[in-house]
Amino acid sequence: MHEKAMDPLAEFRRANVEGTLQLARQAAEAGVRRFIFLSSIGVNGAETFDKPFDPDDVPAPHSAYALAKHEAELGLRALSASSGLELVIIRPPLVVGPGAPGNLDRLTRALHRRLPMPFGAVDNRRSFVARANLVDLVATCLDHPSAAGQTFLASDGEDISTTALLNALAKALGRSARLVPVPVAWLTAVARLAGRPQVVQQLCGSLQVDISKTRGLLGWSPVVRLTDALEEVGREFLAHASR
Repeated sequence: MHEKAMDPLAEFRRANVEGTLQLARQAAEAGVRRFIFLSSIGVNGAETFDKPFDPDDVPAPHSAYALAKHEAELGLRALSASSGLELVIIRPPLVVGPGAPGNLDRLTRALHRRLPMPFGAVDNRRSFVARANLVDLVATCLDHPSAAGQTFLASDGEDISTTALLNALAKALGRSARLVPVPVAWLTAVARLAGRPQVVQQLCGSLQVDISKTRGLLGWSPVVRLTDALEEVGREFLAHASR
C-alpha cells in the first residue's frame, strides 16, 4: 500500500479505517478495556510555520494516508462513545529506528554510498521520534489513568534541521556527509517541475510537534536521545551491509 496505488485512498481506508474499526469492535466485544491507536502527525498537517503542532489543532490531513488515519480516529471515537472502550490516540512523526522505510532508508543508503546531496543550505526544524521512545510511550498509555480518551503527540523532545540529521546519520555510518549548499528555492522549483513537490517539503520544510501535553498529563519523558537512535540505525545498517 502506498500513494502510487491506482486508488491510494481506497487502499488506505481498507487497512487503516475498515481494518482498524473491525479490530476495535472485536476488542470491545472481547472485553478489552483500552485501545491504543497509532495514528500519524499527518492528521495535523504537512508542515509547521509559526508554531509547532499540538493535539488540539484543527485536523488538516494532507495525504490519502493521513486522511485515512483521521477517518479512523473519528470512527474509533464514535465506537468508544457507544461501547465504553477506552481510546488513546498517539500521533507520531517520522519514526527513527533500524529498518525504517521511506526517506530515512533512502538517505541512509545515499550517505553510505557517499553520494553528494543538495541539502547543505537547509535551515529547517523537524521533530522525530525514536522507536524506543514510541514504544515506551505506548507502554505508558496502556494503564495510565489519565491517558483514556486523550490524543497525544510523540517526539524525542528535540528538533533538528535536515542538515544536522544527515551529519549525525553520516557519523553513525562512519562517513562524512557530502552536502552541497543548494538554495531551497532551487530545489523547490526542480521538484515542482518533476512533479514531486512533497519530497522537498518533507526534507526542507519544518514539522515540529509540541509534546508538553504528553509530558504533563502522563509524566512521560523520552528515554533515549535522537542521536542514540541514529547510531542504532547506523550500526544495524552496517551490520546488514557487511553480510
